[in-house]
Amino acid sequence: MGKLTTIKDLAREVGVHPSTVSRALDPLRRERIGEPVVRRILEAAVRLGYRPDTVAASLRGGRSNMVAIIVPDIANPVFSPIISGLESVLSARGYALIVADPQPRGSGDGDIIQRLVSRRVDGLVLANVALEDETVARCVDWRLPVVLVNRAETEARVPSVVPDDVAGMRLAVTHLLDLGHRQIVHLAGPQTVSTGSLRRRGFIDAMTAAGLAPIEADVEQAEAFTREAGRIAARRLLARRPQATAIVAANDLLALGVYEALRDIGRRCPDDLSVIGHNDMPLVDLVEPPLSTVRISHREMGEETGKLLLDLIEGVRTDAPRVVTPPLLVARRSTRALRPLL
Repeated sequence: MGKLTTIKDLAREVGVHPSTVSRALDPLRRERIGEPVVRRILEAAVRLGYRPDTVAASLRGGRSNMVAIIVPDIANPVFSPIISGLESVLSARGYALIVADPQPRGSGDGDIIQRLVSRRVDGLVLANVALEDETVARCVDWRLPVVLVNRAETEARVPSVVPDDVAGMRLAVTHLLDLGHRQIVHLAGPQTVSTGSLRRRGFIDAMTAAGLAPIEADVEQAEAFTREAGRIAARRLLARRPQATAIVAANDLLALGVYEALRDIGRRCPDDLSVIGHNDMPLVDLVEPPLSTVRISHREMGEETGKLLLDLIEGVRTDAPRVVTPPLLVARRSTRALRPLL
């Protein structure tokens, strides 16, 4: 491990006195310094990987009663119930919630973490982590209480609250098998995040267990968990596997992208292809046809996340449990029994 960056290192980098750096790093004293100098110091702190031990100490010594959550896409309806559940637990204990949405992923995460720490948040919830995530490492180094929600790292360094993605895909595949489908394909999400990689694994495991081990051509990866990315990837998958009778999408937005891809090529759901999603996000029961999906208890996940984070903040626990919530199949009209060949 390299030498830690100090206030003196920052002072040399920016060309100011160490006391100026110290004041710039303290939100209560930085108003005495010009804004351009403060900005240069904060940018240098991020660039050099400065770990603000003095800020962390102030966090431990005096609480702000503020908690922040970072989400990958605030427009994704999945995160509304998570935030609602989290806020209900926090507000009951006198905490305010800050919601942050750095876009695109990775471009400003370090900067936003620095700004949240400078505002003395008492804890942090991350809903946007990758399987290997530097942001988590920074929070651990700074001893900032942090809980992951919806997605988890490969290594359990901090507590997390996640759905049982493998079991959820097993429910989806079993539902289609029970309807008589055998030509089943998978529209996967990004493999850099747990929801993408675990749901892909769940699909392969469930198909293999049924004696229908999928080949590489049966799986197509979307670049993002969005409707447009789903449409593009579904077009590729359906062109390669036109004989498929059912498709399992890694989330509901991807499934809605499949709907659009089917319209593009003049096919219909469920007459020509059964479609099932994952999440049961708000309003998917109102699309046409209403989407079959795997329900994740997002509000309950938010509530459990809030409880874990408060325990960390108050020193009740120091371990890193992974809370896994069970999925539930919700069958609607986007899936139907396979019609026999005439």
